Amino acid sequence: MAIKISSYPILCASFNQDYSYFAVGTKLGFKIFDADTLRLCYEKNIGAFNIVEMRFSSSLLAIVGAGEQPALSPRRLCLFNTTTGAPLQELNFLTSILAIRLNKSRLIVLLLDKTFIYDINSLAILSTIDTVLNPKGLCTFSHSLDACFLALPASTTKGSVLVYNVTELQSLCEIDAHLSPLAAMIFSSEGTFLATASKQGTMVRVHTIPEGIKCFSFRRGAYPSTIFSLSFGSSMKLPDFLVATSSAGSLHLFMLGSASNQRGKSSSFIGAMIPSAILDPAHHHVLHNAVAEGVKSNAVIRKVEKISDASLSEAFCFRATISVVTHDGYLREYIFSINHKNESSWALEREYNLLTAISDIPTGS
Repeated sequence: MAIKISSYPILCASFNQDYSYFAVGTKLGFKIFDADTLRLCYEKNIGAFNIVEMRFSSSLLAIVGAGEQPALSPRRLCLFNTTTGAPLQELNFLTSILAIRLNKSRLIVLLLDKTFIYDINSLAILSTIDTVLNPKGLCTFSHSLDACFLALPASTTKGSVLVYNVTELQSLCEIDAHLSPLAAMIFSSEGTFLATASKQGTMVRVHTIPEGIKCFSFRRGAYPSTIFSLSFGSSMKLPDFLVATSSAGSLHLFMLGSASNQRGKSSSFIGAMIPSAILDPAHHHVLHNAVAEGVKSNAVIRKVEKISDASLSEAFCFRATISVVTHDGYLREYIFSINHKNESSWALEREYNLLTAISDIPTGS
């Protein structure tokens, strides 16, 4: 399977598991940035890369070339050490690698119709999953060791999701999330919720894991749009926010916490998770023209702060920091604020040209 090279300068972008760093692959090499300071921490200019994945804040990277040079075949996975600046080990496959995911115990490799699960320390292969054709390498992987789940498309004609327990090496559940095929999905930080969007892009749905029960449905918009990314705010229980980017250039924020409080008539948490109609627009906040229309983007909720209102008892304001990396070479950080009256605002906190940062710093060999 041939790998198509993007016309944009950034070929791939990904945040590490706790969103403290992010990596980009370019036509020249790959770069690691500190998400707080935006400092360029590491740079290696040796050719084009389609996949660059970090393992938390460690020196281990999983990288896959774009195939422009024979040494950077899209069929070869390289585990790379940024401390030594050298490869640790390589794995070769019969067809192109479409996605890589990893945590502290597992390494996941996606091909067109197969997914391989490795022990990340020994690189012993633990399981092979035969999948439906998955040309975009769509998947999501929970980095929690207590809920180490992998989600993959289960159909090419509808939005079904296979959830696989990577620790027990067995299927967990299958969810019929949408009528049309999947375009994006993400686990919450603890692996207890799964958000999905279809190619239609008008609806975003959230399911409980491992039950596979639909608990929220949000309408993104009336007209189709490609959902490029989904991200939950971090939380031990129900995340407060879910954010999405789309091909329309909009940034969408859905409020899960307040939606649960409004709907729940039971004192128990699960009792509040009753599948029902689409939630009203009060739980959906959108920033238009957040990024250039049509440019692929990857957004994450890096921080959520809950601030008490001293003038009102039991009233809280929320402030979310959302970082967006775009494939035309920018990092934009937005601050979303909302008070107890559901009055919200967006502010562009900072904008950073990643391409300028790359050119201003000496290139590694």
